[in-house]
Parts: sequence; structure tokens; C-alpha cells
Amino acid sequence: MELHRSLLFSCLLLLLKGLCSPFNIDVKKFKVFRGSPEAQFGYKVLQHGSEGQKWMLVGAPWDGPASNRQGDVYRCIVEKEKNRTCTKVGIGETALQNVSRQITNMHFGMTLMDSGEEGFVACAPLWSQECGTSTFSTGICTKVDSTFQPTENIAPTAQRCSTYMDIVIVLDGSNSIYPWYEVQNFLRNILSKFFIGPDQIQVGVLQYAELAVHEWSLNDYQTSEEVLKAARNISRQEGRETRTAYAIHEACTEAFSSERGGREGATRLMLVVTDGESHDGEELPLALAECEKRNITRYAIAVLGHYMRRQQDPDSFISEIKYIASDPDEKYFFNVTDEAALNDIVDALGDRIFSLEGTYGYNESSFELEMSQIGFSAHILEDGILFGMVGAYDWNGAVLKESQHARIIPPREAFQKEFPVELKNHAAYLGYAVSSLKLRNGKRLYVAGAPRFKHKGKVILFTMSRKGNVTISQALTGDQIGSYFGSEVCPVDVNGDGVTDVLLVAAPMYLGAQHRETGRVYLYRLGQMLLTYNGTLHADKKPQDSRFGYSLAAVADLNHDGFNDVVVGAPLEDDHRGAVYVYHGHRLTILPNYKQRVASSAFPPGLRYFGRSVTGQMDLDGDDLVDLAIGAQGAAVVLRSRSIVQVNTSVEINPSSINVIQKNCQRNGKESTCISATVCFGVMSRSPGKWDTQFDIRYNMSLDDRKLSTRALFDENSQKLLQTWVQVNAGKVTCQTLDFHVIDTSDYLRPIGVTVRFVLDESDSGPVLDEKSATTIRKMVPFFKDCGNDNVCVTDLMLQARMDITGTRQKPYIIHQGRKKLAVDILLENQRENAYNTSLKVWFSKNLHFASLSVKGESQLKVECTAVSGSSRTCTIGYPVFQASAKVSLLLDFEFSCTTLLNRLHIKLTASSDSTEKNETLSDNTAHLSAFIRYAPEVFISSESTLNRYEVQPSRTTQWGSGPEFRTTFKIQYLGCYPLANLTANIHLPAAAYGRNTFLSVTQVIADNATCIIRNTTEATRSKYGVSPIHPQDLMHAERLNCSNSWCETATCHLPPLGCKAEITLAILRVIHDDFFAKAQFKSVKVTSEFVLEASDTSVLFLAESMQRRETILEVIQAKKIPLALWILISSILGGLLLLTLIIFILWKFGFFVRKTQEEKDEAEKKQEQ
Repeated sequence: MELHRSLLFSCLLLLLKGLCSPFNIDVKKFKVFRGSPEAQFGYKVLQHGSEGQKWMLVGAPWDGPASNRQGDVYRCIVEKEKNRTCTKVGIGETALQNVSRQITNMHFGMTLMDSGEEGFVACAPLWSQECGTSTFSTGICTKVDSTFQPTENIAPTAQRCSTYMDIVIVLDGSNSIYPWYEVQNFLRNILSKFFIGPDQIQVGVLQYAELAVHEWSLNDYQTSEEVLKAARNISRQEGRETRTAYAIHEACTEAFSSERGGREGATRLMLVVTDGESHDGEELPLALAECEKRNITRYAIAVLGHYMRRQQDPDSFISEIKYIASDPDEKYFFNVTDEAALNDIVDALGDRIFSLEGTYGYNESSFELEMSQIGFSAHILEDGILFGMVGAYDWNGAVLKESQHARIIPPREAFQKEFPVELKNHAAYLGYAVSSLKLRNGKRLYVAGAPRFKHKGKVILFTMSRKGNVTISQALTGDQIGSYFGSEVCPVDVNGDGVTDVLLVAAPMYLGAQHRETGRVYLYRLGQMLLTYNGTLHADKKPQDSRFGYSLAAVADLNHDGFNDVVVGAPLEDDHRGAVYVYHGHRLTILPNYKQRVASSAFPPGLRYFGRSVTGQMDLDGDDLVDLAIGAQGAAVVLRSRSIVQVNTSVEINPSSINVIQKNCQRNGKESTCISATVCFGVMSRSPGKWDTQFDIRYNMSLDDRKLSTRALFDENSQKLLQTWVQVNAGKVTCQTLDFHVIDTSDYLRPIGVTVRFVLDESDSGPVLDEKSATTIRKMVPFFKDCGNDNVCVTDLMLQARMDITGTRQKPYIIHQGRKKLAVDILLENQRENAYNTSLKVWFSKNLHFASLSVKGESQLKVECTAVSGSSRTCTIGYPVFQASAKVSLLLDFEFSCTTLLNRLHIKLTASSDSTEKNETLSDNTAHLSAFIRYAPEVFISSESTLNRYEVQPSRTTQWGSGPEFRTTFKIQYLGCYPLANLTANIHLPAAAYGRNTFLSVTQVIADNATCIIRNTTEATRSKYGVSPIHPQDLMHAERLNCSNSWCETATCHLPPLGCKAEITLAILRVIHDDFFAKAQFKSVKVTSEFVLEASDTSVLFLAESMQRRETILEVIQAKKIPLALWILISSILGGLLLLTLIIFILWKFGFFVRKTQEEKDEAEKKQEQ
């Protein structure tokens, strides 16, 4: 038996393991690729194929030294078994080598997308531009070809800085300028105001007098340090003439030329500093025309030091300088008193230069596209890329479409319908996630998430024209503040027809139970044009920080049912170790309950934030089955999917029924019925791919597995459970035959169940079982029945029953000590076909105990009874079959309960069988018996008294007129078995006659475990209405004193519950009052006391009159008076006097009356001293 239980337990464990194991994502044969956690290796993952090779691309956006987290992408080969290393692609360095200025901390690899044609796109959303004192994170993406070489940089929001200027300073170096170092100071100060760099300001300096000399050209120096160093080395040219027109012409035509570094599109500024009128003033119009032709803005500074020192009028000079300056003069013209004063206008000059139209953007408090962060989110379209511009328009966000045909940038007001102007400072982050939906009419709807809109989040569906006009079709809003609704969106084409069926929207910071960031993923079904809310995806119910929905991925068909699936990441689950959930698609939706949860605990320790990125669109390991790539912090994991097989199981039984009459074999030396069970497994593969189609199935076969009793055993192990295995092949049917035999049993009606349970053998490379395949198959093997051609037994049982007692409510049956049993005569008859497993069910009230059920007469029918409960029995009649037309008389005996007392007994009898019985004949299958009863307990009351007869002495005198105290004892004995409770003993004690003349009084009541109360004569009088107490003078005419002619005292005692052989004693102590009887005229009177036993529950107990009352009698007798003779009295007196005289004489004779003198005393004392 112990071995049997052990095998059964082991098999159940194996079975449960198979049934509860995960589905077809293999958590045993995985590959983990490690990288730097500081580089955020695993931030993004992408499956990629190029030139016949399969790769997993892993983004590491913080890759690089701490001073420059440039970021990069790593490629990992998955097919090789041992090589689990990844190599850096070097996209950041290669892609930006032609960009004029390298920006640090651009974070390449934050976004990875498959662009088709064996290429991909990697983005660095924090790629920035320095413009003046500001840094604008416009973002950049790079297209990479199949050879991992960058082919194109995409930076659609990158703009030329407002400080993209070419400035040429024209300095007057003639003899009149003095002192020169003041001019040098001015030059250095103004140069320090400029933001010099390749994409910002270039400066060239031309000094002139009679000739013009290019001190340096625009492209000579690229940094402020270089320019300032060169400025310190400029020396004055000197000359007698000031040829300003010539210098201006040279600057406009030569200094801004491309040969000297002039840049197309740059703002051109010329700053002229001179201290005197030009000697070639007539050529100024021609020179200025050249400047206008080249769109050169001119600032002119008139230094009046030479005029002031010579006290000359400078009006003509000032007029010429104003003519040189661009209009209006108040903006472009300056004059200073001398060379030293040049430094006073440096700040004002700088402000005017950078306040030019088109150059002031970096100081604005409102941003357009300068902080757009292109590449934070992106989505590949057929004709281009849809970018989210999360930082555009003051962080309200926007989208941008980049294609070969056009660049579509919606203006700020394009989204005002859903993002009102009054909320412009709320930073909605529109474009945090972007995607698109393909409708059935062939049109495409763009999707963009704004997780911070009104702090609850919003997702919009819209179309966009080539001119940037936006039409919003629908808006979805979050329902919880701070949930980040819309931070991830994922359209899913479930059935693969090219039309979007479902949109998933994540709110990873949704607060669930216990205020934990459990996260939530909303599911929307797509109709013709609009989305309909269809519930949420269900994750682990454990309250924990999870951020379920942090990553979403529509993956290829994992379970090979023809519908695409979804994987959801929850990187904070299990104390930030992370997990991912697999959801299966079905028809046009995603099933809300996850099919498999893959936790990081299934892999080597150390993985954290597992599930921060997910993807699964292709096979990576060469088995033609889709694999999953999952990112973690510092790691990326590849999980293979396993093939799926369908197993159709069948069981054939030979022979098809069990004939226990004609047995066909011998087992263990006994005749038995032998059966063969053939189990067949038909295997079909549901999966493509390269896998071993031969595998093992482990299964067990059990007989009557739901029954505790054993009716059949396998020949192989003599147990009702057999565990074995079989090797099968996909596309074939494999069978095995197992033999068992039926043992002697009483249950011949119910078929024997043959149950097969199986699991696929757990191997690293084997398939998994299709979830729709039944793993349990049950075949019922019936017994052969002798019930006609239809093999259906239709019976008609008739039941009659009669008790040997009767009792009604008005006249209940009294149960005495001598009669404690109840007999029921039963007649059971089968009037039709065989009745299998016939049983008689007996229910009886709790005041009865089942004693026996026996067959009356000479019938050989076997009857056995088993206890179902304390108040019911099931008895088998003629097991296994109560044959047609059979009749049996039964005697059913009960005993009355000694513990439960009820005023009524009930018995219900029902006959039934496993055969069929029609409803119209069921009415006589049940019999109801009942009777009202009362219990007569065996109570015996006895009494005794220490004084039964008392003689009153008329001449006797006692204190207070009282006689002796005596005791009357009452003893209650219970010999029955019924529990008795709520009994009360009332002892009525005569006490006083007319006028309250007391003749007996109670002094004490002594009781065993009982509580007694004495009521005095006044209380007794009130309770005994109609009593006429006898007068003491009339006592001569009374034989008795009792409560009918005397005032009585009553002792009421509440008795405790009485058990079998219980005994209680009550003692009454009383005193006789002699003075009453001394005054009364009587000869003899009997004082009669009465003991009465009462029961409060008379509905159950019956106390006979003989058991209730007991009397005690005290007979009081008046003593006879005897007269005394005179001579006797005189003789007695004389004798006494004579005796007294004799005593006195004797005492005198002995000196009793003689006293010693004082001398005799002194003499006696001296003798003692000597």
C-alpha cells in the first residue's frame, strides 16, 4: 500500500509539472550577452539580418568615458554556441565624422529601428548644437547599411545657429590713431563677445591706411582662444592717408569671399573703425554698392580723438561715417570721443550685433524646434520615418515626418484642438511614443503619445497633409495622475492581413494595490476609423513595483496558431530584477491573460531591469523558429521558442464490456475477467523549423482513479496505476497495449474508468504540447447486465414500514425503564427488472440509536449496513443485485438515546438502486414514521426523621418555650440513563395555627449541590389561598396538622442536573414549640410534611404521581397528669433536714469550724525556719 501511494504521488507530481510548465518560450536553453551596466548596455535591442547573417543589435547609449557618453550600438552573433561576445559597431564615431563639431553625451543607441533592405536606423536624441551660450538638443539619427556603415545622417530639426555669422573688422591703422593699444584693447574686448566656432561666428580682420592688409581671414582661426591670441599680435600699419573706401571695397569683395572662408548662408557683418575722413571718399558709393550687393550689414564707429585733440569740427567726418553705416543710423552708427572710449561701447555694440533679425533666437524664452530631440521616438513608414519631437514647442511636443519627397513639420497651432494654448506650459511631451495604424481602406493613421498631458496622459490618432495640416481623428486619455499613459504605444496586426487590429497603450507608472507602480496596459480594438476600449492586459496580481508596460513589442506568431503575439516588459518586478509577459493573439484581438511569464530569476543571478526593451520578429539561432531578444541593465538575453505539436490520444478496450459471470482468465489463483486497453498517440506538428521530430511521451494509465476502492488491477504491477513511456514521431500514430483484470467487487453497475494522462518528455530541444491538446483521456468500460436487449435496467422498488409503538400529541407514548427499544417491520419488493446496488437509506432523529437491521424468515438475501453519520445508515440489500420480483422482510431495531431527549421521534426510509426507475413509481420508495413520546425517569424519593413521636410534658419548662430540634432528611435517587435537568423540590412544612401561634419552625436547610429558599408563614400564606388555620382550642378535634389547616413554611430547592445513579440529599432542621402544645387541648395530633418533586419541561419528562410526592409524619402526644400524696411530701422534708444535721456534726467533729490563734501561727513559722 505504501509503495502504491508513493508511485501515485510521484506520478501526480510529474503530471502537474507538465501541466503547469510555461508554454513554448524556452527558459532553459537561453543565451545571455553581457555588456557594461554603466554604458546602459541592453537599453534597446533589435533583431537584424544582413548578408545572410543573423545579429542581435544592442543599444548602449551611455557608452564611452564619463566625460563623453557618446553611446554606441553593439552587434552580437547568436547562432554560434560558444561565442557570446558582442562587438561595438562604432556608429557614433563613423556617422559624425563629417559633422563639423562633435558634441559630447549625445547617447547614440537610445532608439534602434529596422529600416528594411538589411539596414537599420540608430538615433542619438541628445545630439546637440551650441548656439551662443545655449545648447539645443535637436537630436540626430543615422541610417546604417548591411555592412554596418553609416550612409546618411538625419537631423531634420537641426538649424543654423542665429550666431552663424561671418564678421570682418576693418581697422583704421593710419598715423592719426593714437594710442594704438587702446584700439588693441577694444579689438580683444569685442572679439571676446563673439561665439566663435565652426557653426557659429567666424572673424576676419583687415587693417588699412594707404593700403589694405588682411591680418587674418575668416577661416584662419576656429576658436576664441586662437582669435584673441592673434589680436594681441596686431601692430599698427601707419600711413599718411586714410583710404576708407578702398578698404571697404576690399573687405566686401575679398574678405567675405569663399577663398578666405566666407560661408554661404552665414549672416555677413562688417565693422568699420576709423578716426578721420577718407581720402577716397568719392569712391565710397561704389564700395558700398558692392556691400549691398553681397548683403553685408555695416557697423561704423567714428573715433573723434584726432578732432578733439586738434579742436576741429567733426561734422563732416560724422556724416561720412553715418553714410558708411547701414540704416538706421541709431542702430548701426557709433561715435566715441577718443580711442580709450572705444571700450565703453563694447557691450552696446555686442547687444546690437546679436539683436539683428534672425540672430536673437537663442535668447528667446520660447522654443520652437530647438529642443525637439529627434530620435527619442521614431517609427518606420513605407515612405519615410515618423519622428516624435518630445521637446518641441516648449516641451509640449510634436511630430515630424521625414521622407524622400518632403519634410512635414506641423506648426505649433496644429495640435491646439487637443492641446490648448492655455496648457502650453504643462509640457505634455507629445511624441514621447509614435507609431501608425493601417486601416482597412488602405489609409494610415498616425499615433502619438503625450504622457504628461494634464498629468494623466493622452494618445492622439491623426492624419497629416504635406503642408503640415493635422486632422485629429480620436484622442485617448489616461485615468490616473502620474501614470504616464501614452509613454508606449504598440499597434498589432493580429491576423497578419496588413490591417491593424489592436492598439496597446501603456501606463507603466499606474499605481495599483498598496500604491505600488504596478503599471497597466490598455487594449483598444480598431474599427473602421475609431478605437474602442476593450479592457486591459492582466499581469501578476502581486502588489509590487513593476512598471508593467515599460516596453511593448508586437512579435511574430510564437505559438504557431496563425496569429501574431505580444510581449510586455515589467523591468521593476521582483525587486527590480524584472520580468516579461507573453500574450497570445486570437482572431482580431489579444487575449488579456498572459500565457507565460518569464522572470529574470530563471537566468543566472545578477540580471536587473530585465524587460526594459523587447523585440521578437525573426529567428536568430537557425532553427526557423522566432526568438525573443530582451534587454536588461548591462545584458541582453536571447530566448528561443520551441516547436509545438498536437497529440490526439485514443483508448480502445477489448472486450468492450466486463462479464463477471463468464470469466475468461485466472489471476493470483482466482477466476477473473481480463481486459486489454490499447492507447494510441497521433502526433502532428504545428510548427515550421528544423527540429527532431522524434521524441518521448510519458504517460500513466489509471483504473477508477476517482474511487478509493479497487475494482481492477494491471497485470504488470498489480496496482491500479501504471506509469510508462513511448517514443513517437511527428506525422505518425504510435500505439501500446496494457492488460488489466477485474477483481471481486460489489460494484457491478458503474463502469470502470480507464484514464490516460500524458506529458511530453522534458528535454532541452524537444517540442511542447499544444495547449488545445487534451492531456487526459477517459474511457468507461461497462459491466454486462441482464436487463433485456436495451441493456438498461428499469426497476420498481416498493417499500412498506410499521413501528411497534404509537403516540400522538394528546396521548404520547411513555418510555419506561423496562422498554428502551423500538422495532420497525419493513417489507421491500422489486416489481420489475434487476435493481443493481440496491440500498436502503435510513435517517432517524437524534433521540434514537441504530441497533440492527436483520432479515426475517428464511431469506438468504445479504444485508449490510454502514454508518453515514450518527443519525443515518445505508444498508445494501442483496448486493450486487436485487433481482426482479424479489421480496424481503426486514426488522429494524433502534434503542432510545440516553443523551438526547426529544418529544418526538422521526424515521425516514428510502429504497434506491443504480438501476433506472421511472418517476411515477418513486412515490412508494420512501416511508416516513413518527410518534410523540415522553420519558418516565426512574426517580426514587425516600425520607427519614430523627423524631417521629414526641410527648409534650405539661410541667416541663424550657427556654423560650421551645422543645427539641430534630432533622428530617429527604433522599432523591436517580437510576435511569436519561439526563434530568430543571427539577425543583418543594417541601411544605406545617408551622403555625390560628393567630400565628407557631408550633414548628425551620432552623436550617442542608442541601447537596442544590440552592434552597425558605419562605416564611407570611409568604406561604400568600401562596396558599383559601387556608383556614385551626385554632389551638380546636386541636382536640383534628387528627392532622398539614398545609390544609395550618400556615406552612415552604423550602424550594432547585436541583442540579442528574446523571445516571445520581443521589441528592435534602435535610430540614426544625424545633418544636412546647408552649403551643402545652396550651392546646388535644390528646394526639400528626404533623404531616409534604415533599413534592416537579419538572419544568413536562413536554419531554413524565413524572408519575408516585414519584412526585412523599410525606413525613411527626406524632405529638399530650402527657397524662399524676397527683402527689401529702405524707410523701412531709417525709421528704424531714429526711432532708436530718441528713443536713448529720453532715454539720461530722464537720465540727473534725475541727472544720475551729480557727488558730496568732501565737500558734508565729510558733509554727519559727519551726519552719529552724
